[in-house]
Amino acid sequence: MEYVPVLTQWALANMAWILMGVSITLVLALIIFIRINTKLSRMLKKYDILMRGMEGKNLEDVLFAHVRRVDDALVKVGELFDQSRRLEGIQEHCLQKVGIVRYSAFQDTGSDLSFSIAILDARHNGLIISSLFGRDESRTYGKPVNSGKSTYLLTDEEQKALEIAMNNK
Repeated sequence: MEYVPVLTQWALANMAWILMGVSITLVLALIIFIRINTKLSRMLKKYDILMRGMEGKNLEDVLFAHVRRVDDALVKVGELFDQSRRLEGIQEHCLQKVGIVRYSAFQDTGSDLSFSIAILDARHNGLIISSLFGRDESRTYGKPVNSGKSTYLLTDEEQKALEIAMNNK
């Protein structure tokens, strides 16, 4: 029982220090409270942004909806990839490379009114069309091309048109 009066005497003697300690503790607690409140406010703003337009849905429903949308997008990307591959296969067989050479086939005609044109696909298959223009008549010839070669004899102009077409990308 003697300890109580001693403790009371010590408390009365150091009251200023005790009040100062309690005041500092209260100020620190107030600072911590303000920081926590500020962080909570920022988190609530982010939550409001996240939930904007969700019309009362919970976050789990929102996430599942987004996952479904991503899955749907992946399926569509896969379909587009397959379609792209099919189109690339088709495109290889489309006529896409062209080479043309104009020339004067006969010495008695002016200008370069005759021409040879090579039209090829990606595998160098296609045709060569040559048109020979003369004063009295005009003739047109067609020759098939397979893998960059023709089974028919090609003129120098036709060969040049074929080389131009094969070098086009």
